[in-house]
Amino acid sequence: MRIHEFQAKHLLARNGLITPEGSVAITAREAGEIAQRLGGPVVVKAQIHAGGRARAGGIRLVENAGTAEAAAGELLGKQLVTAQTGPTGQIVRRVLVERALPARRELHLALLVDSSSGEVMLIGSERGGADIEEQAARGELQTRELRLGTGRAARAQEVGDFIATLGLEGALHAQGCALVDGLRRAFVELDASLIEINPLAITEDGRLAALDAKMTLDDNALFRHPELAALRDEDDASAAELQAQRHQLNYVQLDGDIGMVANGAGLGLATLDMVVAAKGRPANFMDIRTTAKSLDIAHGFGLLLDNPKTRAILINVHGGGMQACDTIAEGLGIALRRAGRSLPLVVRLAGNNADFGRSRLQNFGCTVIDCPDMWTAATKAVALAQKGA
Repeated sequence: MRIHEFQAKHLLARNGLITPEGSVAITAREAGEIAQRLGGPVVVKAQIHAGGRARAGGIRLVENAGTAEAAAGELLGKQLVTAQTGPTGQIVRRVLVERALPARRELHLALLVDSSSGEVMLIGSERGGADIEEQAARGELQTRELRLGTGRAARAQEVGDFIATLGLEGALHAQGCALVDGLRRAFVELDASLIEINPLAITEDGRLAALDAKMTLDDNALFRHPELAALRDEDDASAAELQAQRHQLNYVQLDGDIGMVANGAGLGLATLDMVVAAKGRPANFMDIRTTAKSLDIAHGFGLLLDNPKTRAILINVHGGGMQACDTIAEGLGIALRRAGRSLPLVVRLAGNNADFGRSRLQNFGCTVIDCPDMWTAATKAVALAQKGA
């Protein structure tokens, strides 16, 4: 779950992150009042879940309350299109108005989960700003990496050496070490999967301050953090995705015609890749969580059946610790009884209760094409979708 910049800064301030003084406004008048209270130059920043805001005009440096109100009026309610939003963009529903902080230098710092090892990874560079991805791609930006294991141990010496490589000395070095320690603790305590500070500014008075902050929280750990779950911006998610979340499903709507169901994010992504490799077009990504019951799964199948673009459904399930095959079969049977629509069903079941799952499908009267492996299932689903087009 991504949260807005102002929310990330608020959470991380508890762990020592210094940020510019500011507040959030949902009207242009509120933005002007905040700027008046702050005094002097301020920055008006569109709050959307995407990067590249500055280049798209979503971040405005203004001199006074009047120009802050005007800038907010131009942004609020508008569709902001950045390199990360796609062509449709995102609607700006709130702006963050902050005191402008001149920077002597800008750095980049991030914590994330390394997908290959499962370790917490600290990443940093001596330069930060809006175009660091392009600089890194061109080989113009050198980044440093430090593995922190589970992130529960401070590793003060290693972090100190890492901070030194970013060109921070003396008091700034001590601040950098303290900042990383605070971010590390927040990362673990809040079950984050990403914390990124870019740019991290060295201010004129010699402090390290976060001019921007991004934070992503692990959806699967939100049951431990009801106060964090309440931070979800429901305006920025589709109704279908929100309903799926409440039914223990990870669901993303896509533009294709093959409805897809898998248990486990990795298996779901592999299935999606196979469909694309077979020249098919997925209609969605759906990962059934371990906590989902048959009625939750039925809701997920209902989303696929309700999508008018869906022409075939591909079910790729490996029963085990994730979810037993018969539970998913029962969910499908319930959904088909509820729905007024039938579609070609391609099924690959393996692992725990696979044979029982097949018998459950027969008992429900489900007509399915049973496939022995993932590639056969993917190619069959693509062929059926193209036939039905």
